[in-house]
Amino acid sequence: MKKEIRISEQKPYDVIVVGAGHAGVEAALAAARMGADTLLLTGNLDTISKMSCNPAIGGQAKGHIVREIDALGGEMAVCADATAIQFRVLNASKGPSVQSPRAQCDKLVYSARMKCICEIRENITLFQAVVTGLVFKSGKVVGVKTSFGVNFYGKTVVVTTGTFLKGKMFIGSNVNFGGRLGDFNAETLSDSFLKAGIKIDRLKTGTPARILGSSIDFSCCEEQKGDENPVFFAFYDTRDTEDMFHVEHIKIPGWAPGSNKRSCWLADTGENTGVLIKDNIHSSPLYSGLIHGVGARYCPSIEDKFVRFPDKDKHRLFLEPEGLYSDEWYINGFSTSLPFPVQLDMIRSVPALKNAVMLRPAYAIEYDYAPPTQLLPSLETKNVENLFFAGQINGTSGYEEAAIQGLIAGVNAASRVLGRKELVIGRDEAYGGVLIDDLVTKGTQEPYRMFTSRAEYRLLFNHGSAELRLVDKIEDLGLLSDSRLSRIKKKKALVEHWCEMFEKLTIKGGIIGDVLRKDINSVPPALPDGFNSLDSAIQEEVLYRVRYKGYLSREQKSIERMKNLESFSIPDSFDYNTVSGLRIESRQKLISIRPKTLAQAERISGVNPADISLLMVFLSSLKKK
Repeated sequence: MKKEIRISEQKPYDVIVVGAGHAGVEAALAAARMGADTLLLTGNLDTISKMSCNPAIGGQAKGHIVREIDALGGEMAVCADATAIQFRVLNASKGPSVQSPRAQCDKLVYSARMKCICEIRENITLFQAVVTGLVFKSGKVVGVKTSFGVNFYGKTVVVTTGTFLKGKMFIGSNVNFGGRLGDFNAETLSDSFLKAGIKIDRLKTGTPARILGSSIDFSCCEEQKGDENPVFFAFYDTRDTEDMFHVEHIKIPGWAPGSNKRSCWLADTGENTGVLIKDNIHSSPLYSGLIHGVGARYCPSIEDKFVRFPDKDKHRLFLEPEGLYSDEWYINGFSTSLPFPVQLDMIRSVPALKNAVMLRPAYAIEYDYAPPTQLLPSLETKNVENLFFAGQINGTSGYEEAAIQGLIAGVNAASRVLGRKELVIGRDEAYGGVLIDDLVTKGTQEPYRMFTSRAEYRLLFNHGSAELRLVDKIEDLGLLSDSRLSRIKKKKALVEHWCEMFEKLTIKGGIIGDVLRKDINSVPPALPDGFNSLDSAIQEEVLYRVRYKGYLSREQKSIERMKNLESFSIPDSFDYNTVSGLRIESRQKLISIRPKTLAQAERISGVNPADISLLMVFLSSLKKK
């Protein structure tokens, strides 16, 4: 499809995506793959998919999400693989279900590659403009306003504004306005949401200082090398060559996965670091009252760490290179918003950083977000038809959480226009499903981060199974090529075949499945030749399913029980005031969230089992009428 800039209300785009961070890029690419005419607007074309904080993709549960993004046809996995300078599997000594791939990436090349992918992808038109408001008509969104005084019109709009909504950055008492250091902010867009009846609140996050690598004393550090045999994010065993975007006349940034390797380093705070923080805690905007937004519990600032854990005199830091072509390093674990002079003293109090040269200061940022219980599971807003939200505007933190939301929102925006089925992933199907269900059902009052512990069926979500779990969800959406779909289905059939055979065939010691379960850490030498000749990805999945068969079966039975509640759908127009006996708190929350099923209603905080029983009886009586 032709790429063109249009400002005609009579010829709208199918999908307009506002913001080109990790959520926005995946939203635009997903819509474009499906054939939707897509406009991707960003305030700065040079910061597409910018890694505003740490230069890494993946990690606990996040690595699983990246593989799910790849299974859904997304771009993050391939981009991370092609720009990574270190691969590590976290929790390698633990069970396969909680092992998580992580990659340290070259943040500049990552961004450049994503920009290039968006530029060459047909059906996407890129344009640099700051969106200042939305255009509404008859309760629907029909376009966006820009700082140029020009409107763009679209049948659907996906908003992925990150931390840019009224973003304020704090370094001590110094306040700057912007979505990140050195960038603009979106000052008026939130007002457009409020006019549409969408509630807005504030959250806070932060980032550490960046330093010059040549000024680090590595003799005071412990080296942390990557894995010798790296686990990549993308599923290359089922991928087409053309999926890698090899275009003859364009050189796409990046390199062969695993070909460039760099070490990270571990260090500890110094004996005087905590003293400096405690002596200056009054000047931290977190404690002085300047910042009102709630910060991430699981990613505290260094001052928070010393305040919360006064018995600890030291804290671990991770020194991470930001790329191959830069000597800028990220101090993971050292986020702060203390005044600049204090930051200098704090850094120099760390033995490994006693001569460190700071390149960028640490800061905290406060920004607007829309509490996500205002969304449907499709990520469409309840108040405004055809308006979708994805990423940090929904209260999440992390590149991966943003990207999976962007992909889902982009698919559903395109589906609305193209007349295709809605894509909603259940919490029994993927970490992405858990994430979105938690957001739209429970909401969040602090930046939401995904953990394996949030998923009640996490044993079913081992990262190697993402394609097999999700292939049936997207078969008719056009997100994957027919040939890749065919390979995934063949892979799925082979896994199921060999799982069945391992419960029938015998080797020395008995039935293969029983032998594997007796010692889950070893592989018998006499497995069938047909199995041994299979791709390693298939072998690993079969071994996982057979070894943990009992646990997986138990979780599957729990899912079946939950599906009984899922079968009780609740009409959008259902009047909870007609159900006598419901507690006032439950009634108010059910009216506010408007769950789609009884299972979703059960997951709402404050709705108890007695309320669910009343609803079940009431809904059953309605079915009989």
